[in-house]
Amino acid sequence: MSQKKICVKAFILLSLLSACMPQEKEVTAYVNPFIGTGGHGHTYPGAVRPHGLVQLSPDTRLAGWDACGGYYYEDTGILGFSHTHLSGTGIGDYGDFLFLPFTGEPQQIAPNGEDRVSRFGSRFSHEQESASPGYYSVVLQDYGVKAELTATEHAGFHQYSFPRSEAPGLLIDLGSSIQERRVLDARFTILGDTAIEGMRRVRGWALNRYAYFHARFSKPFTCRIEETDHRAFLNFGQTRQGEKVKVKVGISFVDEEGARKNLEKEIPGWEFDDVRRDAARSWEAELSGIKVSSADEESKTIFYTSLYHALLEPTISSDVDGRYRTMENAIAEADTTYTNYTVFSLWDTFRALNPFLTIAYPEKEEAFIRSLIRKYEEGGILPMWELASNYTGTMLGYHAVPLIVDAYVKGLRNFDVEKAYEACVFSSSYDTVHVSPVINRRILHNDLMSIGKQYKNSQQGYIPSDKVNQAVAKGLEYAYNDWLIAQFAKDLGKTDDYARYEKLARNYTHYFDPSTGFMRGKRSDGSWNEPFIPNASDHGRSDYCEGNAWQWAWFVPHDVDGLIDLMGGREAFVTKLDSLFTVSSELVGENVSADISGLIGQYAHGNEPSHQTVFLYNLAGQPWKTQALVDSILYTLYSNDPDGLSGNEDCGQMSAWYILNAMGFYSYCPGIPAYTVGRPIFDEVSLRLKDGKEFVVRAVNNSRTNKYVQSIRLNGKELETPFFAHSDLTAGGLLEIFMTDRPAY
Repeated sequence: MSQKKICVKAFILLSLLSACMPQEKEVTAYVNPFIGTGGHGHTYPGAVRPHGLVQLSPDTRLAGWDACGGYYYEDTGILGFSHTHLSGTGIGDYGDFLFLPFTGEPQQIAPNGEDRVSRFGSRFSHEQESASPGYYSVVLQDYGVKAELTATEHAGFHQYSFPRSEAPGLLIDLGSSIQERRVLDARFTILGDTAIEGMRRVRGWALNRYAYFHARFSKPFTCRIEETDHRAFLNFGQTRQGEKVKVKVGISFVDEEGARKNLEKEIPGWEFDDVRRDAARSWEAELSGIKVSSADEESKTIFYTSLYHALLEPTISSDVDGRYRTMENAIAEADTTYTNYTVFSLWDTFRALNPFLTIAYPEKEEAFIRSLIRKYEEGGILPMWELASNYTGTMLGYHAVPLIVDAYVKGLRNFDVEKAYEACVFSSSYDTVHVSPVINRRILHNDLMSIGKQYKNSQQGYIPSDKVNQAVAKGLEYAYNDWLIAQFAKDLGKTDDYARYEKLARNYTHYFDPSTGFMRGKRSDGSWNEPFIPNASDHGRSDYCEGNAWQWAWFVPHDVDGLIDLMGGREAFVTKLDSLFTVSSELVGENVSADISGLIGQYAHGNEPSHQTVFLYNLAGQPWKTQALVDSILYTLYSNDPDGLSGNEDCGQMSAWYILNAMGFYSYCPGIPAYTVGRPIFDEVSLRLKDGKEFVVRAVNNSRTNKYVQSIRLNGKELETPFFAHSDLTAGGLLEIFMTDRPAY
């Protein structure tokens, strides 16, 4: 037999063997974009790239709390497909440029959810709907149109398969907004018979927001515009059965020219499937940096969907030419060396999402910090919750500080450190809850209420609850933020600042009432606020923020030893902590916060103030209780289901908690470059690091019943406590966690 024939037979044999061997699934196959679209997760299932400016997704309702993501799984009608969405927020905005294909005339559908009026749209079925990273598809039953969506970073791509029709058309609605925000200005410009562009300016959560689009069509159209309702009705003449009409839409927050350039740069051709495949590849590249080994397919789906959600926001807000809209509502000059980002949900994400990014995506975290510093330079102060270059004044604290300081102490410093320090110090002195859409230092000094006038320059050292709403929550968060600035100052050799902020970091002690064991509101005269009911809640009008005294008693992440002393020592502290998880979950009050959810006792996993609490057992010397609670949360408060989240996703925070804990550890106090071990649920997790390094977490004897840690080894050396340093992780190596079925470690 000739050598050539032998080689051919060998090749055929190897091919057959390869075909018979099980093929490893791509990690994107584990992503279920419908997780969180039910319940109160407020996610959306549409097409998006990692941190993409465009989020092309269906809108099923516009009014009410569960309209925040535009889509709600229980709804039966789709209003159309808009190009911008927020992931898991508790307040709604966006929903720009709603596109609805139709045949004949667009039909009115009954209101979904809290929508009060019928709107144009179509019925649909989940059986004719699918979603995967970078792709969404649904059949609009009232028109027989199959809609397929994909996206690049700055553009959306629609592909509509029409039935045979004498009147196929498309509605473009500039008046539609999530949570029915007010449209201040809108316009269309028709550019021949295959292109149209336009803009709108909206007042909503972001008080002065601009959005622009440039759309091109594969089939010529005629157009009728209803200026009063800000609608354009396009007609494509007629279509054959199955004929595909394609629409490419560039989006910009700068101007129509920017939208056009974005489209021309990112989708020059008309091959929908090529763009779809490229979107899938972009997600595979982003998600595959973490490899999970486990036979538990459900948990892998939850994990990779969590990772997908963690990489949606912040989002790009600059155009391909580098221009973007500044915090002063000016248009920055083109600079392709800098990328501007928006959607900074800092009160939520500083706890888990941003610490996770410092590990797995450090360059992204540095880019986000550079963007925050730029916003400080433009607007005069670091934002609390920034949206589309607007200060929304939402939430409390100054939680850009944890992002900056946590990254700094972990060695991420590809930003202007001195400017970052200046921004942290300046922003710690002013209350940004009631800022105007555009602010600057002059306005700050003259008009904004100084936090210093409330407590920093007073002998009281606390925020009086009869003067300031949410005084306890603010005081506790300010103390933590000030501790972070103290650490920053200390490392930079700023000794006077260090002493001042270290003292401010102890102000949490003023809120502790030893007679009740809780953090309580204190009035100007030094008396405690009455009446005091620990499980009472009055959303937005109490001493606490989106929680009650039970949830806020524990927020002293920077000084747990000090909190233990306040509560009477370790035994008393642990007894009190035990009661948090065993007391009745009943909430009382006429205006109970809907954010208090995912309850175990009065621990509320559905909202952020509780997220570090289960790890206090590790610091109090009873880590087996942390392990049992983490196990319970991972397996009961997350699921592969539309109602798979116990609260709002909150721009990746809820998912990041799952990611870190499923791997086996958590950043219990951002600003301390260390992690604490909980309960890993996977047999092995491999985390790709910079410079080709790898950090592996291996759970030995892992099973559902073996939820307790017996011992821990880091690179073969046994750890006496369940803690390890960030430098240990970034150096690469092996963390072995030996599991057992009873408390042992």
